[in-house]
Amino acid sequence: MNRPKSYWWQKGFDEKNKVLENHQKASLLMHACCAPCACFPMEWLTEAFDITLYYNNSNIYPRFEYERRRDELIHYVEIFNKEKNANIKLIIPFYDNEAYTEKLKPFKDEPECGKRCLLCYTLRMDEAYAYAEKNHFDYFTTVMTISRQKNSEVLNEIGEKLSRKYPNTRYFFSDFKKKKGMDRSVELSSQYGLYKQNYCGCIYSYNKRKEHEK
Repeated sequence: MNRPKSYWWQKGFDEKNKVLENHQKASLLMHACCAPCACFPMEWLTEAFDITLYYNNSNIYPRFEYERRRDELIHYVEIFNKEKNANIKLIIPFYDNEAYTEKLKPFKDEPECGKRCLLCYTLRMDEAYAYAEKNHFDYFTTVMTISRQKNSEVLNEIGEKLSRKYPNTRYFFSDFKKKKGMDRSVELSSQYGLYKQNYCGCIYSYNKRKEHEK
């Protein structure tokens, strides 16, 4: 299907405005992978939504990298809440990289953005969406559409499929990188000195980065 480049951004923009018209914030669970990716979506959505971030990223290898991204996100949420007089909450489920890596192993030789990445996006979004449904959130979304390395079409199609699996929580369509969203993310990351990783997360992308550095 040939869609305008701003299609997914426009869907999110229209949905946000619908919520604002109700003059009452809706609850939103947002999967977050790191502070640089979360900072702009947090800023853009907080006007309309009562946001809870869900840091379920067992894909990240090694553990100290997972912890570094987690701690940076915790730190930024604290800053954001204080400066914006907001109340964004953060949930951090159990980390199990060994079990997660086993799920990705059949696609270990896939290139970046191939079948391994598709599975990884789906697993994390499914886990987070299930939590949103179980805990009666109005909406679910992911910050991953902020990334230039990730296909927003693919991510939104995953979200749309999952919305049929979890029908009581609406999927919030997005393309956070559009309309200078990525520029604002870079600006905020620079302003607050946020740690920016140089690989996506899993052991396979980690090893590729190490090979590249050599």
